[in-house]
Amino acid sequence: MKYADILQNKEVLEYYERGSAILDALGYTDHSVVHTKLVAKKAADILEAFQYSPEEIELAQIAGFMHDIGNAVNRHHHAEYGALLANEILKETDLSISDRVRIVSAIANHDESDGVAADPIAAALIIADKTDVRRNRVRAKDPILFDVHDRVNHAVTATKLRCGYEEKRITLYLTVDEEICTMYEYLDIFLNRMTMCSHAARIFQATFSLKVNGQKVL
Repeated sequence: MKYADILQNKEVLEYYERGSAILDALGYTDHSVVHTKLVAKKAADILEAFQYSPEEIELAQIAGFMHDIGNAVNRHHHAEYGALLANEILKETDLSISDRVRIVSAIANHDESDGVAADPIAAALIIADKTDVRRNRVRAKDPILFDVHDRVNHAVTATKLRCGYEEKRITLYLTVDEEICTMYEYLDIFLNRMTMCSHAARIFQATFSLKVNGQKVL
């Protein structure tokens, strides 16, 4: 079972199509395969930076791509629903029970409401997911209809995640147009997510930092 296989899994893609329709109706930012492919890549980059094995990187990519399929059931508790769906799909593959459970557990624990990073796969998924802040996550609509989540994402004109193995630090760099979104609004929405990233970084014996417009915020 390879990451390339799950990218083309018809059941996974169908869940994302349905989940996207639901979140569009709710007015949420993008949680489609565009988001999940990016999360998979960032999770892989994090583990590679901290010198984890190709096998663990592959598991993180699979977890990253599958982590939001639960939105097809309901946005509330989507992490838990997604884990259950992923478990049924991955049972049909040649993954070992141990690897399957690690992926399922990471998916179940990626939401900031009650999730926790217990191993490198989960930690990489959490950091990759929570740091995906960008303008093009906002679905096309009249800016007058933007809620605070839309404004926060629309205000971010540049983003970069840097992982330093030697200095044991993970840093999210953002360029934010403060005429669109104030730092208070950003932190009101994202503080819990950044705190979750900080806890996840400890799995790598690293610290997590946030720099906005060149200034250290966290």
